[in-house]
Amino acid sequence: MAINKNEITKEMLEKAMQCKTAEELIALAKAEGIEVTKAEAEAYLAELTDVELDDKVLKKVAGGGCWNCLDDCGVDTCPCRD
Repeated sequence: MAINKNEITKEMLEKAMQCKTAEELIALAKAEGIEVTKAEAEAYLAELTDVELDDKVLKKVAGGGCWNCLDDCGVDTCPCRD
């Protein structure tokens, strides 16, 4: 089933990232009203284990900077501003 990315919230993604098994992810999705097949859940979990941060993101995360805006967000007080 195609999932509308606009329906997925940051909180939903955070919860999904905590799932350790396809069954946990399927149950979470179902609770949110989203149908996910076992194959889709397994593919998502496999993708999570293969995530690498690029140098720019890694620097911001390691340095305690703002990970949310990877480019200049335009806010003067944003920690992303060098």
